[in-house]
Amino acid sequence: MFATEPLEHTSLNVDPEHPVAHRIRALSEPGVFLLRRGFAGSTDSAREKSRQEGKFAAEIRVNEVRELSSFLHMSMADGGRRVVIVDSADEMNVNAANALLKMLEEPPARTIMLLISHQPSRLLPTIRSRCRELRLHPLSPDDMHLALQQAGFEAGESPALSEMAGGSVGEALRILQQDGLPLYAELLNLFAGPRGFDRAKALNLVNSLGTKGAEARFEMLLTVIDLFLTRLARTGALGHPPPVEIVPHEAETLMRLAPSAHKARAWAQAAQEITDRTRHGKAVNLDPASLVLDTVFKIHQTAAA
Repeated sequence: MFATEPLEHTSLNVDPEHPVAHRIRALSEPGVFLLRRGFAGSTDSAREKSRQEGKFAAEIRVNEVRELSSFLHMSMADGGRRVVIVDSADEMNVNAANALLKMLEEPPARTIMLLISHQPSRLLPTIRSRCRELRLHPLSPDDMHLALQQAGFEAGESPALSEMAGGSVGEALRILQQDGLPLYAELLNLFAGPRGFDRAKALNLVNSLGTKGAEARFEMLLTVIDLFLTRLARTGALGHPPPVEIVPHEAETLMRLAPSAHKARAWAQAAQEITDRTRHGKAVNLDPASLVLDTVFKIHQTAAA
């Protein structure tokens, strides 16, 4: 794309030894901007310390989007195209998403913007409406296992992890790093008991949001809640649970909570209400613990209705 010599576009394959490929991997290609989570910390010194320790922020913040704005206002020396990659758009906080939206409303000339999203439903509707969607087929469990091994991660539970991540390696890595599988099991166990809802476990889950690293745990909890509701609605609509269990006894719980198409509609509606409420709560900086407790009670009410 950035080569000066004419290319015959017979394939999308790129020679990994091409100079442009080397520059892109090193994030030094002047025509490419990667928008992703920055290093943790609110000051320059704190971010530098996080950079040395390899600690990233839990979300993409508006400061990272401002850097993108500076990139887009620069003129390309050769007049060529520019490419912006947002990886991933799901990780933008509200302020960052609104800042990016302004750029999507008035896209710069000769610029291609690629937004990677693992859960498009969590993006602002105004962002989704301004993008052309290209769905990628999820990786099989075997391919996921191989990809995680190549990335240096233990992938002993790759079938469940692949199911939870929707076949996305990037999402699988985030789930592994933020203990998504145990957190999904913890959420499921709130509703898996004989009485249908364990209030004590719910309060323990909420209280865990006050511990160290709670910001990342909160974002992962929102992810597993969305996944749980999606699998409930799908179970009710299809009349059977998904073929792969993420955690033991999941199928039994899903069938008990979503036994019919009528219940599937109730879960789909609850998912939309919870998504809207969560987005609003984050926008006005509501306490994450209160937001999660309200969400858990909403799930309980839908299950009991």
